[in-house]
Amino acid sequence: MLRLTWVQPEDLIGHEIRQAHQDGREPTAIAKRWEAAGGPKAPLRAGASPQPASRYLRQLAEDLLDELADLPSSLTETEPTDLPKIKTLCPDWPAHAVSPRAVVPPGAARVGAGGPPSGGGTPSAPGCATHPRPAPTQVTLEAAWLGRATGCLLGKPVEKLPLTAIRQLAQATGNWPLTTYFTAQGVPSELLSTHPWNRRSAHTSLAENIDGMPEDDDLNYPLLNLLLLQRHGKSFTTTDVATLWLDELPAGRTFTAERIAYRNLLTSIEPPHTARHRNPFREWIGALIRADIHGWTNPGDPAAAAEQAHRDATLTHTANGVYAAMFTAATIATAATGTTDIHTSLRTGLSVVPPHSRLAEAVHHAIQLAESHEDFDMVVDELHARHAAHHWVHAIPNTALIAAALTHADGDFAGSICRAVSGGWDTDSNGATAGSIAALLAGTPTALPDRWTTPLKNRLSTSVGDFNGTGFDTLAHLTHLEALRP
Repeated sequence: MLRLTWVQPEDLIGHEIRQAHQDGREPTAIAKRWEAAGGPKAPLRAGASPQPASRYLRQLAEDLLDELADLPSSLTETEPTDLPKIKTLCPDWPAHAVSPRAVVPPGAARVGAGGPPSGGGTPSAPGCATHPRPAPTQVTLEAAWLGRATGCLLGKPVEKLPLTAIRQLAQATGNWPLTTYFTAQGVPSELLSTHPWNRRSAHTSLAENIDGMPEDDDLNYPLLNLLLLQRHGKSFTTTDVATLWLDELPAGRTFTAERIAYRNLLTSIEPPHTARHRNPFREWIGALIRADIHGWTNPGDPAAAAEQAHRDATLTHTANGVYAAMFTAATIATAATGTTDIHTSLRTGLSVVPPHSRLAEAVHHAIQLAESHEDFDMVVDELHARHAAHHWVHAIPNTALIAAALTHADGDFAGSICRAVSGGWDTDSNGATAGSIAALLAGTPTALPDRWTTPLKNRLSTSVGDFNGTGFDTLAHLTHLEALRP
């Protein structure tokens, strides 16, 4: 029997009840109606419950999802999704930078490009000061692509595993604290029976199996956003993102909020309502993992990076799910200058997040923990205790963990990806984002240790566009062209 994950109403309702509790709505009465009808709780780790619901329960779930969406939130004023309102709440919103005067070489290769650019970047707000934007560096962008892939690959085999399992599997091979890729060699069979590797990833991401970078949504989305910029330039709209997905993104490669939004598009729901309609995952991590390209192509202009990330994110996410993407893009844009450290980069990232939002509070708390504890395991344990009510894919705990890992490692590449993955939750996504940022700070591919990059063989697998088999050096070149475009 086909059990489609992340879209069946009877599986969504439990997640939406939990989301309502967290975002300032009062769902208790609706939750009691669902429980009284015999409705199941949300699946703990997978996207679908093992058995289908009755027609009655499915219809009830749809009705209750709509009722939950109509509940008022007490956090509306402190956690808006509208960009002008977000800016109003951010007193330290960064100034826009002036694009470098650079011309894309005539006839330059643009994989998947659908024509000439449609326009330039986002203009500065009236009266907003500007400053020169540094020209991007292709070598630095190659490091960023490699760093994202490496961190993702490190986290793939332990995705969905609980924190205790990650620690035990690494300890069994003497790889704790983490210093290299996971391996099954030497792990006792009884431990593997209790905590098996991620079934989709073990055959491509354990050290003994790595042969290039396997496909992963954490790399698919940067590729999609590269196509987005090639076709529409930096003035793309949220509708442009939606159209590109329908053209280039296989539905089976989407998960959580992205799958819901994709379904909504197919039923003629337009953005930004695609992010809200029966979408309990709208504050999860999906928009964050799409943010890198927006930072990579706006070095020194965190405001522009955050605004691009906002237009991308609002197809699928609201409030803290959007802030996580904006924070990441602004942090990356700052790190991409090559003139700053991780702590300044993270502070700049926070400047585009409403300061009284749950995400801002979680990131501040995580950074403080990382600065006050020498043992990172203690930092992780405190983060897991604080965010125990959140799903393991929610943006708030995962963004906090990324910030803590980067802070504790002082931006060191290997230290950052190992801490991010060792902290659990969405391990491959956290490793990817930490790797992207730390690699930018490292500056060049040669600054990344060979044990991490050599197994990638300068080759990426994907089902997006014409990118399958593309090298990271080529991706850096194509990204560089988009970064140069005004």
